[in-house]
Amino acid sequence: MSSLFIVIIAVALLSDFLNGVHDSSNIVATMISSRSLSPPKALGMAAVAVLVGPFLFGVAVATTIGSEIVDPKVVTSAVILSALCSATLWNLLTWRLGWPSSTSHALIGGLVGAVGAAKGLTAIHPMGLEKVLLALFISPVLGVVGGYLVLKTLYFLARGASPRVNAVFKRGQWLTSLALALSHGTNDAQKTMGIIAMARVTTGMADQFSVPPWVILVSAAAMALGTATGGWRLIRTLGRKFYQIRPVHAFGSQLTSAGIILGAALWGGPVSTTHVVSSAIVGAGAAERLSKVRWKVAQEIAIAWVLTIPVSALLAALFHLLLHDVIG
Repeated sequence: MSSLFIVIIAVALLSDFLNGVHDSSNIVATMISSRSLSPPKALGMAAVAVLVGPFLFGVAVATTIGSEIVDPKVVTSAVILSALCSATLWNLLTWRLGWPSSTSHALIGGLVGAVGAAKGLTAIHPMGLEKVLLALFISPVLGVVGGYLVLKTLYFLARGASPRVNAVFKRGQWLTSLALALSHGTNDAQKTMGIIAMARVTTGMADQFSVPPWVILVSAAAMALGTATGGWRLIRTLGRKFYQIRPVHAFGSQLTSAGIILGAALWGGPVSTTHVVSSAIVGAGAAERLSKVRWKVAQEIAIAWVLTIPVSALLAALFHLLLHDVIG
């Protein structure tokens, strides 16, 4: 195992850990805000589910990231490190600012920017990039619509019920939040798996793209560890700033998000857990009344959503200028 490959793995797992810190808020924010589970129990449950998820639902997303956007054989180690450094820097910045931005967008943007700087945009597979962008940009729309429709359905089913129905929605979150955590681990951890598997080809550790079990294990473990630590700034953003989340909102948004993220993972589409969950929360609040949602917060998230890919692509291109001469 070459020293360069070890460096790539270390940076990839650091990025994966920060992804877990960054995105733990997506899984537990509504659960904590609605007082379904205490923060330690919510984070512990989420971490275990994130670890298990990738072993249950395959590696379709890793294949998309590692082999369908660009041919691994034309990617250099400098390209991979540049993409990882760009995504990591953007994650740290948005975490510090409390913006629920997308790790997926940052990694895709970093990969495209680094490949473009190294080989030109013609090295990128249009069909693979189209699949990725379709998943990334359609999923938040589905989150808003799904959250709205699910809440309307729940209100219809619970019509005439006493306030004790809140206890049902609280207990129901044990299942919906578990499903959300499993889907998150399945989709997000695979992005790091795809990068490491690509690096195996780039550094000569493998002749062709594949995702061995040890790559699945270390990627899932790094994200689970990050999830267990909790991103408290982002938990406050998602759990309090949109509106006062009640058990029915938490249950509905979790159910919606889990379905969208898991469906995308099985299809092989890398989606942003952050944006799916945020949009589902907005949709759930809008189902009660439009004025319930603090739209300025949603606007800030939308701005981060739009900026992430171009900024991370630019950062990756700059990182490549620095790393290309060093690594060769």
